[in-house]
Amino acid sequence: MKFYTKVQALLNSMRTEEEGATAVEYGLMVSLIAVIIIGAVGAIGLALQGTFQGVADTL
Repeated sequence: MKFYTKVQALLNSMRTEEEGATAVEYGLMVSLIAVIIIGAVGAIGLALQGTFQGVADTL
């Protein structure tokens, strides 16, 4: 009976340890958000460059 109790406790502790998985998930979300921000800033930068070039050409 003691062996069964120890095995059951071990299995229960494995099921509840989600800290590592949560950290990995947060890391993936942060990296995806960073990639999206970099892409958006790049696109906005190109649009602004075109706008300022148009103003410079007009002057």
